[in-house]
Amino acid sequence: FGRVSTGKSSLLNALIGESAFAVSPLHGETRQSRMQAWTERQAGGVYLIDTPGLDEAGGEDREIMAREVAGRSDLVIFVLDSDITDTELAALKTLLAQGRPVIVALNKCDLFTPDETEALLDSIRRKTSELVDPGHILAVAAEPRPQVIVEISSDGNETLSERQRDPDIEALRVLLWDILDAEGKTLAALNASLFAADLSDQVGRRILNARRELGDRLVRTYCVGKGIAVAFNPVPVADLFAAAFVDVGMVVHLSRVYDLPLSRKEAGSLVRVIVVEAAALMGTVWALHFVSSALKVGTAGLSTIVTAGAQGAVAYYSTYVVGRVAAEYLGQGKSWGDAGPKLAVKKILDSLDRDTVLRDARREIQARLGLA
Repeated sequence: FGRVSTGKSSLLNALIGESAFAVSPLHGETRQSRMQAWTERQAGGVYLIDTPGLDEAGGEDREIMAREVAGRSDLVIFVLDSDITDTELAALKTLLAQGRPVIVALNKCDLFTPDETEALLDSIRRKTSELVDPGHILAVAAEPRPQVIVEISSDGNETLSERQRDPDIEALRVLLWDILDAEGKTLAALNASLFAADLSDQVGRRILNARRELGDRLVRTYCVGKGIAVAFNPVPVADLFAAAFVDVGMVVHLSRVYDLPLSRKEAGSLVRVIVVEAAALMGTVWALHFVSSALKVGTAGLSTIVTAGAQGAVAYYSTYVVGRVAAEYLGQGKSWGDAGPKLAVKKILDSLDRDTVLRDARREIQARLGLA
């Protein structure tokens, strides 16, 4: 795991003892994760996984893939080729946050003098002092530069040749086997539990998203029904009773969608809490509802055609707010969280464009009533 061209593939090839992973002088040779069994010392099912580089331009998908693969591994070798950068440090923290043990390998140490290598290791250890065991930070040379050999003949002619040097990875190899011998089963069990927890979280999020989508359709259905009922009803007191009945029924139905069923009494209590907080935050909407209702009575119901869309839209909007807040409450396991109901209601109200919702609601209600 690491940036592009730090020598990740070469390091794995050196550990395996063969060219199992493609290497190239070009950036980004590894385009997808690859896996190879490590048969040394009867590894017993140990596999080495190569990942794409993190920082290649346009390689966002590869970065996601690399993080996912590393997140499912039992142990991660984080490969550097110089001092650790802020980007690499952030990536290291991401790995550690997933609960994965990490070894930091400073590769290409053949390019530095011994003093330079030690200075780099000291700097890396200092910057990661609260993250990584200093003993798990070491220098390697996965593919050292060839050794230049000068041969001088008896007549003084010089002949230059190159000899490939062996990889300098013994310290890493020993550390890996020490960890695997001592903690292999524990690491596998830990990774299995972390993977299961991550999978459970993913499934949970998908289920919650599906419930939210279904819940939103349910809420809109109740909004339309309430808007039409209120627009048709010329008695203001009955408007209020109808509104309460619809909202309570909606919350009961919504609680079943979230698999947290509420009784009508519990749903009624929840609606009252939401209405009290909403009334304090959007008094003008409730005022419009009452003025429109009063207008209907004052004209013996003759203004119904004029005000039906407007008042129905207000009823639609108020129920939509109740439904959205109730869904948030249920989505958090029947909890308001640390913020409490007031901030929960405010959050929903702030997220809505009231004028747009009212306009769309009025248009839909008038269409249903044949007034459009």
